[in-house]
Amino acid sequence: MSRNMLKNIGPGTLVAAAFIGPGTVTVCSLAGVSYGFTLLWAMLLSIVATLVLQEMAMRLGLVTKKGLAKNVQEHILSKGLRWIALLLILSAILVGNAAYEAGNISGGVLGLETIFPNARWQWNAYSGSYLSVIIGVVAFVLLYLGNYKVIERSLVALVLIMSVSFVITAILTKPDITEIVKGLFIPKVPQEGWLTIVALVGTTVVPYNLFLHAALVNEKWEGPSQLKAARTDMYVSIILGGLVSMAIIIAAASLPGNSIQSAADMAQSLAPLFGSAATYLLSIGLFAAGITSAITAPLAAAYVASDCFGRTRNLKAPLFRAVWMVVLGIGVVISSVGLNAIEIIQFAQVANGLLLPIIAVFLLLMVNRTSVLGTYRNNHSQNVFGIVIVLLSLLLGLRILNTVFHLI
Repeated sequence: MSRNMLKNIGPGTLVAAAFIGPGTVTVCSLAGVSYGFTLLWAMLLSIVATLVLQEMAMRLGLVTKKGLAKNVQEHILSKGLRWIALLLILSAILVGNAAYEAGNISGGVLGLETIFPNARWQWNAYSGSYLSVIIGVVAFVLLYLGNYKVIERSLVALVLIMSVSFVITAILTKPDITEIVKGLFIPKVPQEGWLTIVALVGTTVVPYNLFLHAALVNEKWEGPSQLKAARTDMYVSIILGGLVSMAIIIAAASLPGNSIQSAADMAQSLAPLFGSAATYLLSIGLFAAGITSAITAPLAAAYVASDCFGRTRNLKAPLFRAVWMVVLGIGVVISSVGLNAIEIIQFAQVANGLLLPIIAVFLLLMVNRTSVLGTYRNNHSQNVFGIVIVLLSLLLGLRILNTVFHLI
């Protein structure tokens, strides 16, 4: 039984690895510190939205054996609209994933710096971290091997490490179960808490995961006959990811105060309360979150570029490798030059909020076409959920644009 379960673990775990990145860890930490258990319901809502959209992407990929970008390319009849759509998708994913990659690597560095605080270089007025390069090399080696099973197993191991680290940290804080239940099922919006709610949704429902999932299901399964196994993998993995995110909020809720700005700060603050073990657990969890997302973001960009240019989605193909190398390289460089890690992560969240409604609309268009999915197209309830999520993502994008213009 356990062996069969392990065989069915696959793309869903990679999706969970991608969305529990440093952005999610940081936002969950701040949500817990600022509002206690109050916003657990927002994370629950985020997980439901993720399940709905990822199921659509997974179904599209498994039934058509093509990614989201390839389906858009083949089923938008107007040549002009088709090229506009592909250009929009390609530029959005490449730019968005480069921003994500910088945030992912910077988040991993935040985790390691708690354990190795002196791993930095200094040149005149400039400084940076050697740890960015180390994380980049690990991601490079795994991606360059071009073996899906190796990547999958490595990420499954890292996700398990990350999950154990955050869950044990939450247990150490001895949370009030009654308050947790209230936070999950009694929605409240604290004063000035709206943007945090938006951020929780924005860091969990990740646009590039929709492309990644649609592509990876064909690395694991052979067609619609295995839809049930693919759904089980997705539901188990994403729900586990949601529990990990909730564990971060719960752990952070024991540390009221405004001095906590990230999970790395939270790791250091836990030491006086729960001993050095808690510091190391949370730091290792943050590192694992960073490196898993540092692998999946370039991978997703490479799949999208291959589809847009009509090239094979072989992990060893020249274009495929060139794309992930560029995205990974940009992430390492930006993370290495000493820019503020939290600001990089926040910029990645801005990119996410702007991309999500665009990608979600393309996905809904494809999964509603009989010419694309036949009898596997969306039913009415799936469309209702999908439209609600698109509207929420539009609200997210508008709120983020408003915030950016106010900053300018």
